[in-house]
Amino acid sequence: MVGAHRRAPLGARRRWTVAALCAVVIVAAVVGALVVHAKHQTAVAHVTTTTTLPASTTTTVAPTVTVAAVGDSELGNTPDVPSNPLAYLAPIKNALAAPIVFGNLEGTMTDASTSKCAATSTNCYAFRVPTSFASDYRRIGFTVLNSANNHSHDFGAQGALDTTAALRAAGIVQAGLPGQIGVTHEGPTRVAFVDFAPYANTNDLLNFSAAAILIHRAKQMANVVVVYMHAGAEGASADHVTRQTETYVGEDRGNPYAFAHAAIDDGAALVIASGPHVLRGMEWYRGHLIDYSLGDFANYDNFYAAGDLALSAILHVTLSSGGSFVSGRFTSVRLTPGGQPFVDATNAAAIFVNQLSKADFGASAALIEGNGTIAGSG
Repeated sequence: MVGAHRRAPLGARRRWTVAALCAVVIVAAVVGALVVHAKHQTAVAHVTTTTTLPASTTTTVAPTVTVAAVGDSELGNTPDVPSNPLAYLAPIKNALAAPIVFGNLEGTMTDASTSKCAATSTNCYAFRVPTSFASDYRRIGFTVLNSANNHSHDFGAQGALDTTAALRAAGIVQAGLPGQIGVTHEGPTRVAFVDFAPYANTNDLLNFSAAAILIHRAKQMANVVVVYMHAGAEGASADHVTRQTETYVGEDRGNPYAFAHAAIDDGAALVIASGPHVLRGMEWYRGHLIDYSLGDFANYDNFYAAGDLALSAILHVTLSSGGSFVSGRFTSVRLTPGGQPFVDATNAAAIFVNQLSKADFGASAALIEGNGTIAGSG
């Protein structure tokens, strides 16, 4: 998440409500080396899960599950953080509402003080917020947060451990650390999140064989598998899916097109993404939806929220209990210059994404209708 389009932080910065069903949150994530593998290793050494499961599985499986998803969210770097995170995110709370709400957590929730950045660095970014922010994310509606990104270890192993503990305490499922599969549910229907980024301290999207093993494992654990990828180059010029390997600041950021297709082939029902800091198009592949970037969802004075970089979205997807696409809805969001998200009645994000989808995917493009409905199923 480093690049010329960024600016330095200011300062050092639930159709079904689960009624009568108790959520048991079991989080087991050993940060650092659950799976430390070379980028083309062909096996996953160990799989951990972060889980909320129904208290009983004797009822009929729900006919559908609905997931809301957003892109990158970071709320600054202590001490430069919102004084009231609930108020900061309140404008989008109603639009975000769904039984399962997913987002990418950029950075850490920790009081650790030693970051990855050298004291004299002018081009290194490390993000941390108080551990209390986890409960604020939960109150806004988030049920699953991703840690497969290049900021999950900004404050080392301690920062990653603190983040896991904070999310667990708040009742939020975590996914994306090495070997980690996040399992949640709508009613008795289990949904597994398998998240990837191009780093060895996360589930590594550069290792297709290991990714396939994790996705197959997730299929054994849940009715529906959602894959998230933190992939691709960054910035306003990175809005197109090139179908090639993408690099940024010398890093191999993967081939999002190839990885997304492989994930569907391996059993994913839905693929969502962020990381480029800008929206990208959507396509249908084998009847499944792929969203190549949901952009930045919220960033507290850490990115230039202008032009295309100010456009964001909330994606709602309803799937059958077997993973088939049922319906989708795209809500356009716009960020203020300070990175605060608001629902955008002009639908600028939807218009932009349609343009990208048509240009990049042609006949396989997933298009958004005027009312936000995602048309067809490819």
